[in-house]
Amino acid sequence: MTGWPATPAIYEIDTWPWLVGLGRRLGRTVTLSDVPGEVWDEVAAPGMHAVWLMGVWERSPAGLAVARADEGLQRAFRHALPDLTPEDVVGSPYCVRRYRADERLGGPAGLATARAELRRRGLKLVLDYVPNHVAPDHPAVTRHPDWFIQGAEEDLAHAPSDWFRAGDRVIAHGRDPYFAPWPDVAQLNAFAPGMRAATLAGMSDIAEQCDGMRCDMAMLMTNDIFAGTWGKYAGPRPATEFWPELIGRLRERHPGLVLIAEVYWDTEWLLQQQGFDFCYDKRLYDRLAHEDAASVRKHLEAGRDYQDRLIRFLENHDEPRAAATTPGGRGRAAAVALSTLPGGTLWHDGQFEGRRTHLPIFLARYPDEPADARLRDFHRRLVRVAATVRRGDWRQVPTHGWADNPTHQDMLAWAWHDGRVPRDLTVVNYSGRPAQCRVELPWPELAGRAWRLADRMDGRVFERSGSELAADGLYVDLPAWGFHILSFE
Repeated sequence: MTGWPATPAIYEIDTWPWLVGLGRRLGRTVTLSDVPGEVWDEVAAPGMHAVWLMGVWERSPAGLAVARADEGLQRAFRHALPDLTPEDVVGSPYCVRRYRADERLGGPAGLATARAELRRRGLKLVLDYVPNHVAPDHPAVTRHPDWFIQGAEEDLAHAPSDWFRAGDRVIAHGRDPYFAPWPDVAQLNAFAPGMRAATLAGMSDIAEQCDGMRCDMAMLMTNDIFAGTWGKYAGPRPATEFWPELIGRLRERHPGLVLIAEVYWDTEWLLQQQGFDFCYDKRLYDRLAHEDAASVRKHLEAGRDYQDRLIRFLENHDEPRAAATTPGGRGRAAAVALSTLPGGTLWHDGQFEGRRTHLPIFLARYPDEPADARLRDFHRRLVRVAATVRRGDWRQVPTHGWADNPTHQDMLAWAWHDGRVPRDLTVVNYSGRPAQCRVELPWPELAGRAWRLADRMDGRVFERSGSELAADGLYVDLPAWGFHILSFE
């Protein structure tokens, strides 16, 4: 992770609608080649470490035709954009025809310009790789059909939505084991030696253009999951796993590249062991969005070796908008919690401003929505504060209550510390009612000194006796969804 912080904050931009939005704001067409400097300055908010430009690769005309003919997709498009026009539908960024920056976004030169602008501001660039599938008109489909899951004419006749004809071959549409196939993509065969070699070449080429790579649905390529999904169609199971050898060889060429795995189904630890620097923490997302403090606390009992390599988030292009799923105080409390934990943090364009419409990835523009200036200011301050807090050792700390007051169970608390005393303490009331507790501070060296506790978010200052803190803990009283991020001096 040469040049990367241990706890990076990454900002995801949906590149196509972002550029269209800039164009409407500036009254001209904007590509990655000519984004104004002041816009890159806005992106490079204090505390942000990297930008993920999602969806820069060349999109497929064949995939676009599928999207425009699919009634289910069209209904979703009209729900997000009631004034939908044919020009708004540009195809899926995960239906990749070539791993070459789309000319309509500025092409390779524009992508290089964007990277240079980010680097000038101290930010890394993250790009996508999709290991599981490609567009049906990707050149490899006809040139190297042995890289793909192949069937027979009877498969196509029996399940025409699962297969398609490419030349004289029958190729499977891409899928995961729990859903119907995706009709706009062709399924690669993770067990094919030629495909594994091609993956290394493709990822190496992408690595020349960025500092980090987000691998879409990475767990689908593990031997157990791939064999379970495709059975006899996959062919003989290889002696080695897909990712470890590939990542090892990739790191020989690009030792500073950070690899991020989109993973689900509790495969995070597996993918970490197979070489990824960070994996999605979907489990924490579910707990923050739908469960309570006890559920979050239990999740955080895992070891640092695991937690340090998770990416925490409240939304991304696949998930509903945070302002819709965790509105108001709950959303702020969740943001404070995830941004002060070990590991990476993923923020999404529009999240700070409180956008509520989840935009299908096929669309080229956002609907008009008013920005919530107070929410934006809160997030920008939080990102800046979190960058100063997450240093050194981290531990979750217990909270205690009283027989007639069980609200301490609603409190989350953890500290970043130097081994002798806490430096920063986060306490979050993760409930819709007021809560009180004593936060245990298991650092004896607090005793014998006076301490000044300053809340980094609102500036309030509390002076406390170190002897009381060491013996009884810190008394905290918070309103519904309230929080402190306290520095100790």
